[in-house]
Amino acid sequence: MKIYTKTGDEGTTGLLGGIRVSKAHYRVEAYGTVDELNAHLGLVGDQSVNAGRKEFIRAIQDRLFSIGAHLASSSDQLKKPLPDLKAEDINTLEKAIDEMEESLPEMKNFIIPGGDPAVSYCHIARCVCRRAERWVIHLHQKEPVNLVIIQYLNRLSDYLFVLSRKMAHELQIDEIPWRPRKK
Repeated sequence: MKIYTKTGDEGTTGLLGGIRVSKAHYRVEAYGTVDELNAHLGLVGDQSVNAGRKEFIRAIQDRLFSIGAHLASSSDQLKKPLPDLKAEDINTLEKAIDEMEESLPEMKNFIIPGGDPAVSYCHIARCVCRRAERWVIHLHQKEPVNLVIIQYLNRLSDYLFVLSRKMAHELQIDEIPWRPRKK
């Protein structure tokens, strides 16, 4: 299989099912942002502080590939079934969030992202996840999207926020609370 096909040289791409659309199409923005998120998660998973979570993060990346396949599909005429995404996947994220929060101090303010490159990478992934969620909602307003995808991305951004706090805690990095400047 060649990496280049030359079929996109005029600004279009093929969706699963054969339909061609502009590379600037909202559907392409949605699955492209999920792909970007997946790359950022690879970087988060590669941080030494996440050695014990690497397998869990790889499972999330697998789910993101499934989401990407669903978002890149515009046809009921597919030759192969799409990979599944289940409500249990959301429950898995919620359980991981709950477990991490047990050992974290109560949050009383917004937290300024940063303190360590590993923590910052996780915050960047969270922001990209939120953008992916917005693009999927935009797509859903035009064409139906499985609601589990929207819910998963929403919960994943929560997971990434709590993970960034957990990483900071494990790295013994003080969280910097945001305090609005007074006039």
